[in-house]
Amino acid sequence: MNETREYGSWADWLGVPRHTFHAMFGAVIAQGRDYREIFQEFRPGFDLYEERERRAAAGQAETFGEADLYEDVRPALAQLRADGLWLGIAGNQTVRAGHILRALFSGDVDLIGTSDDWGASKPDPEFFKRVADAVPFEVGEILYVGDRCDNDIRPAREADMLTALVRRGPWATIQWNSREASELPTFRVNSLLELAFCIDEFNNSTS
Repeated sequence: MNETREYGSWADWLGVPRHTFHAMFGAVIAQGRDYREIFQEFRPGFDLYEERERRAAAGQAETFGEADLYEDVRPALAQLRADGLWLGIAGNQTVRAGHILRALFSGDVDLIGTSDDWGASKPDPEFFKRVADAVPFEVGEILYVGDRCDNDIRPAREADMLTALVRRGPWATIQWNSREASELPTFRVNSLLELAFCIDEFNNSTS
């Protein structure tokens, strides 16, 4: 998901100019801090879960839809499905977001799991254990795709999964030239459309 619109709505909710919010967002990421600290910079004591509920009660619940998907998502999923791969979507999302994802991707993927569903959030090892338990294959056959070294690639690799770092969004853009981003992922891709080729090439080289 392209979260540009959603983070813009958080800036509006906080009463902060969007460019200021985005600048602080990048600074916090570049410093290696938890992204939730961004909200503390503008409103000390901010509780993200409580504020999500307040937004929902005010008719401004977090939301996303087809227009927020990156352009490569649908064709990439279609190609991977045509190649016979088992597909899943798993991430740090609320129960509400999980319902939206299931409506968006009904029939397109085999699994949609969220941190709220599982009671564990990335990068907690328990989250990746839940992924491994939900996938009907050996953990070493799982390719976990993400845009963050800290939340996705490192913990997935520690869980013995293969990994792909996709260059998109603030985290991957900031982390792309780091040592971790160069050394940890099995693949580094600029688009999800590159995954089918990478997977095919990897499988041929190990068969």
